[in-house]
Amino acid sequence: MKTKKREMGMFLVLGMLIGGCIALGGLLLVEKGLFGGMVTLPRSDYQYYQQLDQRYSKLNGIYDSVITSYYKKPKEENLDTGMYKGLLAGLGDPYSTYMTSEEYASWEDSTTGEFEGVGVVFTQDQKGNYLVIQTTPGSPAEKAGIKADDVILKVDGKTYDSMNELSAAIKGPAGTKVTVTCQRDGKEMDFQMTRQQIIDQSVESKALDDDIGYIKISAFEAHTAEDFDKAVADLKKQGAKRLVIDLRDNSGGILDPGIQIADTLLGKGTITYLEDQKGSKQYLKSDEEKLDMPYALLINDKSASTSEVLAAAVKDDGQNPLIGTTTFGKGIVQTTAKLKDGSALKITTAQYFSPKGRQIHGKGVKPDHKVKNNAKTKKDEQLEKALELLRAK
Repeated sequence: MKTKKREMGMFLVLGMLIGGCIALGGLLLVEKGLFGGMVTLPRSDYQYYQQLDQRYSKLNGIYDSVITSYYKKPKEENLDTGMYKGLLAGLGDPYSTYMTSEEYASWEDSTTGEFEGVGVVFTQDQKGNYLVIQTTPGSPAEKAGIKADDVILKVDGKTYDSMNELSAAIKGPAGTKVTVTCQRDGKEMDFQMTRQQIIDQSVESKALDDDIGYIKISAFEAHTAEDFDKAVADLKKQGAKRLVIDLRDNSGGILDPGIQIADTLLGKGTITYLEDQKGSKQYLKSDEEKLDMPYALLINDKSASTSEVLAAAVKDDGQNPLIGTTTFGKGIVQTTAKLKDGSALKITTAQYFSPKGRQIHGKGVKPDHKVKNNAKTKKDEQLEKALELLRAK
């Protein structure tokens, strides 16, 4: 009887070996060959490897086919980059992307306002077009004749699938040449330029008549909030008692400077809140101190992202008017994480809402006074309306 029990036990073990593993409490013994020994794995690790196999076995097979069948020997590094970018492309979100180390370095440069390139500011519209917002004054792009609303098609004859890739292609060492192909009124135009050091001044200010100061914020970069405070202080010294803040054609940038400026303008309360896929909310608030002078905010259909967060907060506050046209409607948050090899993942992680819970993404921020400039005249009717409202105060 004892011999039969042992034999039955051996048959059970062999049966489980053929199935691939033996369960021992919380461990699994996974065969390396029918009689070639076994590897001990925690059950959680075994389940993890099973998940990897289920998720990526098809991809691994395609990868092997490409490596062995393509008519030229592929660069595996390029295939890897393509896989990472393809995963993010599956979201259908132009703002989420994988960046190589070179692209990430270029992206970081753009947040400081100092880089080497041609000085063209662009965004991606709802149709996926790369739309020129503006050119930096005195830059190669301005001198070459690139204008707002031009659509960038190619850089040195090559098309690009993401804003980060396109930006990295346009930038490059000062003194090198680049050709940017744009479309304007249905016609393609080539602009050949020599790159140079670009120092982008995101805040410009001047004194207007009737004790009114004017501040233009073209982007939200690392020093924008600090430069804004300096501009306000300088205009006050010049006698300004009212202020026009111009966010037109400002496609956004870093969130923090926009929040700091909102904190300067608004009293105690919510500036914006963020909501993720789980419904969790994060509130960003301002303190009691606020700007001690009335102001008007100018916006248009190219005011986007951080510009819209600021505009929505001012609108909900209700104390100072918004003039212009409805903003772009990009009310989503991108979080960027640098990976160990220097590459980075930029992914949309939440969306913004106004203090009163108004959705910004896909809707934009509507002005209190809708004014559209006439393209056929040189008059800035939006600015004129802002001055009219301020003079009445």
